[in-house]
Amino acid sequence: MEAAAVAATKPLIKVVAICGSVREGSYNRGLIRSAIEISKSSMSGVEIENVDISKLPLLNTDLEGEGTFPPVVEAFRRKIREADSILFASPENNYSVSAPLKNALDWASRPPNVWADKAAAIISASGGSGGSRSQYHLRQIGVFLDLHFINKPEFFLNAFQPPAKFDENSNLIDAQTKEKLKTVLLSLQAFTLRLQGR
Repeated sequence: MEAAAVAATKPLIKVVAICGSVREGSYNRGLIRSAIEISKSSMSGVEIENVDISKLPLLNTDLEGEGTFPPVVEAFRRKIREADSILFASPENNYSVSAPLKNALDWASRPPNVWADKAAAIISASGGSGGSRSQYHLRQIGVFLDLHFINKPEFFLNAFQPPAKFDENSNLIDAQTKEKLKTVLLSLQAFTLRLQGR
C-alpha cells in the first residue's frame, strides 16, 4: 500500500492545546502556533485546536449552579471533554505552573472531572532550565486529575540560548527545535491511539 493511502487510513485524534501564559508575545504561545503548523503541513491524523484560558474567571464554587458552570467555563470544559488528548505549553512561574494554567486545571477538574483518561504532553519555553520544574509539577497535578502524560521525549526549550529560537513576533524559527516538537506530537499521537485501543 502506498504511503499516502496508509496516511489516509490513520484515525484522527483531536488535540486541545493550552498555553499557560496569557501574554500575547509568549514564547509558549509561539510553540503552540508551531505545533499547529506542523500538524497541518507534515503530519496526518492530528488536528490541534488552541483553546484560550484567559477569559476563565478565578475558580469560585459559588459560581456553580446545580450541575452547571458559568458559560465560559462550560465552553472550556466541553472542549476538554471532546478532545482525545491535551498539549500543554507550560511556562514556569516560581518553580511551578502559572496561575492561569492552574485555574484552568481546577475548573475542568470540578465534578465530573473532564481531564480523566486523556493522554497529554507538555512543552515549555523559558530561560535557564527551559521550564522543566513547571513540567514536573504539572505531572504531579496530573496524577490526581487522571491525566496520562507521555514520558519521552521531554521538551524543555531555553528560549534565550543561541542560535535564535524565535523571531520578533515570538514565532518559532529554529529548524532543529521544530523537529523536536514534531517528535513530541508523534509520540502524543501514538500514545493516544494506544490508550484508546485504536
